[in-house]
Amino acid sequence: MLKKMIKKNKVISWSLYDFASQPFSTIVVTFIFSSFFTKHIAYDEKIGTQMWSNAIAVSAIIVSIISPFIGAIADNTGRKKLFLLLFTFMSSLFTAMLYIPVKGEIYLALVFFVVANVSFEICTIFYNSYLPEISNSQNRGAISGFAWGLGFIGGIVSLLIFQFFLDLENIHHIKITNIYVGIWYVIFSIPIFLIFKDKVQTQIQSDLIKNSYLSIKNTVKTISNYKIVLRFLIARLFYNDALITIFGLGGIYAVTTLDFDFNEVLNLAIVLNIAAGLGSFIFGIFENTVGPKKIIIISLWILIIATLIAFIAPETNYPKKLFWLSGILIGLMAGPNQSSSRSLMSILVPEDKKSQFFGFYSLTGKITSFIGPFLFGLITFYFNQQIALWIVIVLFSIGLYLINKIKFN
Repeated sequence: MLKKMIKKNKVISWSLYDFASQPFSTIVVTFIFSSFFTKHIAYDEKIGTQMWSNAIAVSAIIVSIISPFIGAIADNTGRKKLFLLLFTFMSSLFTAMLYIPVKGEIYLALVFFVVANVSFEICTIFYNSYLPEISNSQNRGAISGFAWGLGFIGGIVSLLIFQFFLDLENIHHIKITNIYVGIWYVIFSIPIFLIFKDKVQTQIQSDLIKNSYLSIKNTVKTISNYKIVLRFLIARLFYNDALITIFGLGGIYAVTTLDFDFNEVLNLAIVLNIAAGLGSFIFGIFENTVGPKKIIIISLWILIIATLIAFIAPETNYPKKLFWLSGILIGLMAGPNQSSSRSLMSILVPEDKKSQFFGFYSLTGKITSFIGPFLFGLITFYFNQQIALWIVIVLFSIGLYLINKIKFN
């Protein structure tokens, strides 16, 4: 009875971390601050779009370099929770500091954002690596989906609070959202730090960095023995890059190409998060029956269709309505796609290398993820955002083709 209660508390506290962190993705990266940066901090929307794209690309490069080492160090020391606490604090602090930059302080804003975003992504390594500890093969999909769904509820609740208490026509109020997101992140991440305990190694290796490097080198060498893992990570590399591009630039596309105002963007974000929460809960249940691969394939087909709708929207007589449809479809499928990918990785990962393999999971999610945002910004600069959307469609399509070719046991 006590064991069941402890496990239930772990599932709830672990899932609440998604609830804590989701507003950062929703408000800072995708919808509010990204659009605010291009319109009110950068001098020009085209240059602002390119610089925001570059900031996402730089974040991805930094994470791809350091995440395997941090994962290996965490495995060697048994200090996962300590690392999660440190990077959660850094992400929260620098998110709140995004309140500071004013018109023209482009590089200050981007430095604060990159530090916050890199810290946020590093947190996901340690957070994801807890999933095998709190689940089994029968309930992993449901638990992962529940956490994603709870995360999107966090996004919805935070957006509703903004809608009732803030005026997004007021620049000062828009800037305050960053402080609010930083505080939210800290408060709702507290349960995971209270419930989970570090399994501290009694004998810590003296040359930690060197041994971590050797551990990573050994993983790279032995990963050839995990061909299915390798092929899955390569496939995810492409479709995750497409998602990062959408999340990082979707709000900017709505504001600059389709002329959404900040209140319209806020309403779209609320509906998208509701769709994402429903998608995560529903497909999390189905995943236990049909398996994560089928969920990923279904989600990729619908994400391709949704991006095509966003592409044609500006050419129609009802561009905003079509973009709403596109956003709802993306919301429905983004959660299940990420949740099922996480579930599949937790199934495939060797038990004794959870943090390190999830470090590589993050690595393959980031190692080329600068390409989508970078090319989106570059094509926007020379052409327009509408043409740049083809980058997303191509990346989704490659990921779909590759994962279709994998035969899981």
